[in-house]
Amino acid sequence: MKEEKEQVVKKELTYIEKVWHTVAIVALLVCVILIARVAFNILLMVLAGSLISVYFHGLGDVIERKTKLSRKWAMTLSVTLSFVILGVLLWFMGSTIQVQVAELSNTLPHTVNVFKEKLSESTIGQKILDNFSDGNTTNLTHTVQAFFSTSFGVIGDIYIIAFLGIFFTSNPNSYKNGILLLVPKSRKELSKHIMDRISLSLKGWLKSMMVSIVLITILIATSLSIISIPMAMVLGLIAGSLKLIPNLGSLLAMIPGVLLALTISTNTAIVVAIIYIVSQTIVSNIITPLIQKKMIDLPPALTLISQLIMGVLSGALGIILAVPLLSIIIILVDELYVKKINEE
Repeated sequence: MKEEKEQVVKKELTYIEKVWHTVAIVALLVCVILIARVAFNILLMVLAGSLISVYFHGLGDVIERKTKLSRKWAMTLSVTLSFVILGVLLWFMGSTIQVQVAELSNTLPHTVNVFKEKLSESTIGQKILDNFSDGNTTNLTHTVQAFFSTSFGVIGDIYIIAFLGIFFTSNPNSYKNGILLLVPKSRKELSKHIMDRISLSLKGWLKSMMVSIVLITILIATSLSIISIPMAMVLGLIAGSLKLIPNLGSLLAMIPGVLLALTISTNTAIVVAIIYIVSQTIVSNIITPLIQKKMIDLPPALTLISQLIMGVLSGALGIILAVPLLSIIIILVDELYVKKINEE
């Protein structure tokens, strides 16, 4: 009898312990979700800093292979060379860009007015203009401001991301080893494999983005200069910068160029639109796929959905980092869930 009573008491204690364990796990998950929600922009800045580190290490790998230098000197040359190239570009192009940006800022209001006048000439255009009443315009302005707002302001975010990138670049092993310390011994090899796979995927994304940005900038700026469109260099830089936003960036980049061309003539605007479409098609459908072989093949619909979700959660920074974040999530799901299911 005593033994049976003791077994019942032990079972009750075990059941109570399980309940408390479950409550503790749920409470921990709720705390993690709340913290992640509040600090989501911070996590994105950490990811952006990691991408800068991946870029420096990727360039360091290339320098190390080509020159046979030691890892330390290859990384030093990678960082120094990047800043030197950036400084030289700003030195030679800075004054021209500054003048064209000021000119574009002064011209844009007149361009918008010309566009409104052309729209008002047709019935459909007049209906479109009616939808953009003062109230709608105010709401749109607030939406745009919220979209481009950041945690610490644009300059503050850039400083934080830059410093994080430098810290991650200077001593990446300490951060990797810190993550591995949290993983059980039986899972360390898998964790190393996942981190290597994520690093390879991010390098592929960065390489494709950098090449795409450079090519789009050169193609748009050169083509618009040939047909004598003013401020061609700035329009090319805008198109190249917006290449960071897949799908939506190409459409947004075309708007200022077409609006500016409308001030010249409708035929010029059509030619400019064709230039943007052809340039984006060549880079997106021919060149980028050749570079992105090392990266996961992301479905376009899934990419667009992730951009919309990230845009709502974190504005412009979220949209820019939506693709690498989606790539990381797919790798984690594949390694931790899909492969395990297939093995079973």
